[in-house]
Amino acid sequence: MSDPPSTPGTPSPPDGTGSRPPHTALPDRFCPADGTRVPGASPAWCCPVCRGPLDLDFSPNPAPLSSLAGRVNSLWRYTEVLPLASPSVSLGEGRTPLVTLTDRISAKLDYLMPTLSFKDRGAVLLAELATRLRPDRVITDSSGNAGTSVAAYCARAALPCTVYVPEGTSPKKLEQIGAHGARLEIVPGDREAAATAARTAADEPGTFYASHIYNPYFLHGTKTYVHELWEDLGGRLPEVLVVPVGNGTLLLGAALAVAELHGAGLIDRRPALYAVQAGAVAPLAEAFHAGADDLVGVTPAAPTFAEGIAITRPPRARQILRAVRASGGTFLTVTEDQLRHAQLDLASRGLYVESTGVACWAAVRDGVLGTRTAVVPLCGAGVKTGLAQG
Repeated sequence: MSDPPSTPGTPSPPDGTGSRPPHTALPDRFCPADGTRVPGASPAWCCPVCRGPLDLDFSPNPAPLSSLAGRVNSLWRYTEVLPLASPSVSLGEGRTPLVTLTDRISAKLDYLMPTLSFKDRGAVLLAELATRLRPDRVITDSSGNAGTSVAAYCARAALPCTVYVPEGTSPKKLEQIGAHGARLEIVPGDREAAATAARTAADEPGTFYASHIYNPYFLHGTKTYVHELWEDLGGRLPEVLVVPVGNGTLLLGAALAVAELHGAGLIDRRPALYAVQAGAVAPLAEAFHAGADDLVGVTPAAPTFAEGIAITRPPRARQILRAVRASGGTFLTVTEDQLRHAQLDLASRGLYVESTGVACWAAVRDGVLGTRTAVVPLCGAGVKTGLAQG
């Protein structure tokens, strides 16, 4: 195994800028399915044996609440739990507001990120990694938001970027990606078709595949969502974390953060993970309620207002199902009417959120959680898609 990127628990400077000594080595990656190891600096984007996604061999020690005061007001304040230090491409991502929706449920406004999507949390880590590996080009695939984030951070890092998107992607998202200078490859077919095209291109020499699914650095960025919640709630977490799930990057990041905080003794209770899918495309919910450890059958692509989570074959399905079960959580599904009504309801409260980003509020606003406390993420801005019509 490569040398760890830093000594666990090494204190950061009080400004929290991540100005610890630069990492001398990148941590190894490993395949959670078969244990195959990949050196940290390898250009491999997947397991060379099974072609599955990789995890990061990284066991951080989060800082106590008292040491966070005065640090930089971005996700880089949690430097002890990030696998990269000394950020060069930050846009000030993170530290989004937490607002009350009911006396038991709050919303974290992750649409107030630099590119108006929570995906900035992971994209900045991918761009930072790419600046260290110095590829000839960066590619990614996306239904819109992840591609926009990667394009923006590649622009910040002066890295050439190509984004593969499925036909039918929101025109506003395409416009935003192009505005950042990325090359757009619009792939006929659904989200899976775009992913397949990108994975084929990812094997070309000199290519860095900034996959928010396969690359574990993305998960270590999204986990800062929960570290922020823990700090904002005074060193605790709600009883339930409600999370939208397509490829599961926010949910798996949340599970990482909960494990880190619990392992360090900074929380004494793990929240339940409630995963939300659109009823039109819900392969993980189907597998969960069938008691399966992996996907069951073939879920066809179907139109839904929640385009960002309409994933028919998520590569990390086994990990997602395992994480939800281990937390004592469950899967919820929402109808198209619920999505439409939830978007209008949030807008009436001053929160204009894209139709995918309202899924969690759609799932719990009618009281399914009872008296339990919960936080829902509002993941993307409404200007990306407009109002759901139908």
